[in-house]
Amino acid sequence: MHSVLLHVTDRIRQRSAASRSDYLQRLQHLAERPLGSLRLGCANLAHVTAGLPVDDRLRIVSERAPHIGVVTAYNDMLSAHRPYEDYPHLLRASAHAAGATMQVAGGVPAMCDGVTQGLPGMEMSLFSRDVIAQGTAIALSHDVFDGALLLGICDKIVPGLLIGALHFGHLPCIFIPAGPMSTGLSNADKAKMREKFATGAATREELYESESKSYHEPGTCTFYGTANSNQMLLEAMGLHLPGAAFIHPSTPLREALTIEAPRVLAERIAAHRRAAAQHDAPGATAWSIGRIVDERCIVNAMVALLATGGSTNHLIHWVAVARAAGILIDWNDFSELSDVVPLLARVYPNGEADVNAFQAAGGPGWILRELVEAGLMHGDAGTCTGSSLREHARLPVLDAEGNLAWKNLPAESSDTKVLRPAADPFSPIGGLRVLGGNLGRSVIKVSSVPEDRWVIEAPARVFDDQSDLLHAFEAGELERDFVAVVRYQGPRANGMPELHKLTPPLGVLQGRGFRVALVTDGRMSGASGKVPAAIHLCPEAVDGGPLARVRDGDLIRLDAHAGTLQALVPDAEWARRETAERPEGLKLEHSRGLGRDLFAGFRRNVNTAEEGACTWL
Repeated sequence: MHSVLLHVTDRIRQRSAASRSDYLQRLQHLAERPLGSLRLGCANLAHVTAGLPVDDRLRIVSERAPHIGVVTAYNDMLSAHRPYEDYPHLLRASAHAAGATMQVAGGVPAMCDGVTQGLPGMEMSLFSRDVIAQGTAIALSHDVFDGALLLGICDKIVPGLLIGALHFGHLPCIFIPAGPMSTGLSNADKAKMREKFATGAATREELYESESKSYHEPGTCTFYGTANSNQMLLEAMGLHLPGAAFIHPSTPLREALTIEAPRVLAERIAAHRRAAAQHDAPGATAWSIGRIVDERCIVNAMVALLATGGSTNHLIHWVAVARAAGILIDWNDFSELSDVVPLLARVYPNGEADVNAFQAAGGPGWILRELVEAGLMHGDAGTCTGSSLREHARLPVLDAEGNLAWKNLPAESSDTKVLRPAADPFSPIGGLRVLGGNLGRSVIKVSSVPEDRWVIEAPARVFDDQSDLLHAFEAGELERDFVAVVRYQGPRANGMPELHKLTPPLGVLQGRGFRVALVTDGRMSGASGKVPAAIHLCPEAVDGGPLARVRDGDLIRLDAHAGTLQALVPDAEWARRETAERPEGLKLEHSRGLGRDLFAGFRRNVNTAEEGACTWL
């Protein structure tokens, strides 16, 4: 095991000792209660079973069969979640075959950042994670279930489901993905068309045709953004069936994996009961999600993110996920791991390949095996199947009879332009860095940024709203070296929207030879690209953070090598400079209309990005 991995894990364990102990005590208390069918009063139980067939009622009430709850993010507007429509029928039949019963406990909202980019809905996107967590808790609050199946894929949905499930951490749980859509227009061609449109060289009709060739059928988008990073992290946490993440929706293998999940969960529930019957209290919760998600599991997720150049959003989301399990992590932990975790994958936006090519080259299991064998993951961490993560790194297949099986992964990547071994990585360091200085603390995704752009020193151009930058670009005001400072974009200001709409114009300017960068207290998409972007800046401007002191023309230095972000202003002047007031008109604009009024309490109560932007602590 690598010494840094052990050091960071031990530091997290010590930092979290009190909160984790309290969490596990609560789990143990919940796990030691009678079964739900015995715990509930007769009227309560009658409400549970009223909508079920008679046979299922008998199984629950008389036979005490394992009872599984499903929480689903199904809707038919999101391509990634469209395949879930028919899953309840498959899952119910599989549960019955395994001697269990199943009910859809509830649905949770699932919004698409691709639809809301640059629009008012994006200002509710981050907060939707905690709404999903609350929805998951409400679905499971009937407290009759012995385990849960969690159906969700995209940006805020998986973290929200996971946070909610960890608040019912005494239950064994399995996540069920639906897989990516097939490969469409290449991501490189899509990016070129976006830049052409930004310069007026392409029409709206041409842009729409391009986008429709990229997003063209049910399934997850195929670039390595937040949604697919979610799936990689769940694989590293052992919360999927092995290798389930990137199997196409419309295949027999996907259906076989879906059908297998209830059987495995019923088996885990039976193992719980056997252990409890033997009065082995620790064993009674050994496979619950709250015990699987321990310090080793969280570190494994962090390593997987770094090794694959995953989404910057997870430097917020997985801090919140860890807190839900009583585990305290921060950006220093990510940064220290990034210094020793090699970059093993090149998937768009930090490469040309998509996730289908990633899967074909070896997929998540290949990455996990490489990292475990290199001593950069905890191979002994538990999983939802009862095996260790080391045993979990396998490839699902259908055998000659069409039955689901798993085989060992190939020794070599089938495409070294997409996947490289730990002994010969694309980069000796991970894809994310932490920056600090007199502007605060921020993060940057460097895996897709050309190394000659890791250091940018240029005058600031300050914007209080992303639309102002777009207007300045369209007016031809940005044809020079500059650092775009876009402030009042943090969680307390306006919900911390992604600023992905800024990528095409800044990419155009960089392509013209200008040295440009973005500095913001907002977020970028999981598809953060080639322009250096210091994001998630804490403290945010609306709380009087240093970003509110920056003025047009201040020299800003972003140095991803040194890990620094500085306004090169004399210390005395910087200390006496007053913070700029947020324009009142903007404050009103970003707090009213199209549902934003309903999230005023979230904006008031949310903590910082580095603390997970949680509204529930």
